[in-house]
Amino acid sequence: LAMPATRQLAREAGVDINDVLASEQRSGEAYVTPEDVRTYVESGEKAAEAGGSEVAAGPSSGERVPYRGIRRAIGEQMARSKYTAPHVSHHDEFDATDLVGVREDLAAPAEQEGVNLTYLPFVVKAVTRALQEFPFLNASLDEDAGEIVLHDEYNIGIAVATDAGLMVPVVKHADRKSLVDLAAEIDDLATRARNRDLSREEMQGGTFTITNIGVIGGEFSSPIINHPEAAILAMGPIAKRPWVVDDDVVARETMRLSISVDHRLVDGADAAQFTNRIQELLGQPSRLLL
Repeated sequence: LAMPATRQLAREAGVDINDVLASEQRSGEAYVTPEDVRTYVESGEKAAEAGGSEVAAGPSSGERVPYRGIRRAIGEQMARSKYTAPHVSHHDEFDATDLVGVREDLAAPAEQEGVNLTYLPFVVKAVTRALQEFPFLNASLDEDAGEIVLHDEYNIGIAVATDAGLMVPVVKHADRKSLVDLAAEIDDLATRARNRDLSREEMQGGTFTITNIGVIGGEFSSPIINHPEAAILAMGPIAKRPWVVDDDVVARETMRLSISVDHRLVDGADAAQFTNRIQELLGQPSRLLL
């Protein structure tokens, strides 16, 4: 992001604003300043002057792809998160057989309303319930003020893979919405994310993020937190796996979950307890309908 005056300065200098590394943070967003543009221009001039100097040997062939636009924005956001927040991850698995049955019962009525009811809305519903019991996972750190901000809204980001890169539209006030409403909104946001048709406001204000690695065949993950949020949850696929029931090994439908948290705000034990609570809610999905 950049102010109009900064963009004008970049145009006059013949610089693509997307190539300039932002140094200023405002409300969790990275902003390019006029000084960033000047530094970029100066670094280019110095590199040109030193063009004849020796550089490290590398591969002599290969395609070069510009590192700019959405790809660069994603890279800088991910690097900022990893270098700022000490990540700790927790992985678990639970019996989702009842969840499978409830979704199958509700899928037909939802389809009559023109809604494809997947498992993701159930996870969103369980997450918002659990966040109310574990407020430090619905938080962010205001480093300048030296304060932890416990958010009173439950705005859930949904990671969407697109041809242009990862996008995270936000379902605002997810705790107030029904499963069918969540399903419809998630589908709409994901479709428009893939079509590059989202507004800036629809990508802002998240307090917790969910990524569905199951749709691409992933089992477990150590996802990178969507800074400045405190945590991100990755949901794996539901599949039949061996499970112990009353000392017998039987085939059950199970789901695998992975969570990464900012260890400055959340301890590993809290991450495990939070995940257990989500699993309890999803394991008794009829409670999510109340």
